[in-house]
Amino acid sequence: MRAPRIAITVDSQGPGKGYTNYFDRLVEAGAEPVVLVPGTIALADALDGIDGVLIPGGTDVDPARYGESPVPELLAPDTGRDDLEITLVRAALERDLPLLAICRGFQVLNVACGGRLLQHIPGDGHRALENGRGPSRFHDVTIAPGTLLARIAGAGTRRVNSRHHQAVLPQMTAPGLIVSATSPDGLIEGLEAPGRRYALGVQWHPERPEIAEDWRPLFASFVAAARAVIA
Repeated sequence: MRAPRIAITVDSQGPGKGYTNYFDRLVEAGAEPVVLVPGTIALADALDGIDGVLIPGGTDVDPARYGESPVPELLAPDTGRDDLEITLVRAALERDLPLLAICRGFQVLNVACGGRLLQHIPGDGHRALENGRGPSRFHDVTIAPGTLLARIAGAGTRRVNSRHHQAVLPQMTAPGLIVSATSPDGLIEGLEAPGRRYALGVQWHPERPEIAEDWRPLFASFVAAARAVIA
């Protein structure tokens, strides 16, 4: 059997340095990454021959996508990437293709399903150090029992890294998604689409080397779900 082909989106300017971690985790789990650059592929053809979709971290989603005006702290959106990723998330859910969404991807998942975002977390307590460019902050999350995430990582408390300044609040969660993880200050850190083969978003960065070993089961489960698509 061939390796599962996982579509992974990148910035409109192409993959930067940080994408290497995502590629490494997918290859380690036995998948073939397929890079999708916004503007270089027709949206209708983006999932041809694809067995799973990974939406990674990146800049902020344009708040116009959820009916709001930008706040001063907003990072410049990438319109082409927003178009591609929102289309991919909706198509993956419709086709029941395995979907893993990380950090910005987690937020895209919520927006694509009709939810909203907190555009800036007061106090920047979840952002990486050095104005978002330095080492990660860390905090606990509580994983809800009975969820896909709990089956992968176990229910209860887990330590995760934190590199985001936007968030999903409980009242902003998209209809049809369920909460699978929360932070101690009440932010949503895990979302799932029940009834799908595999549709999971996490706010932290499991691909980064600082916690990658602890989260290998996440990538292994995702790639296993994509492999089942081939079978």
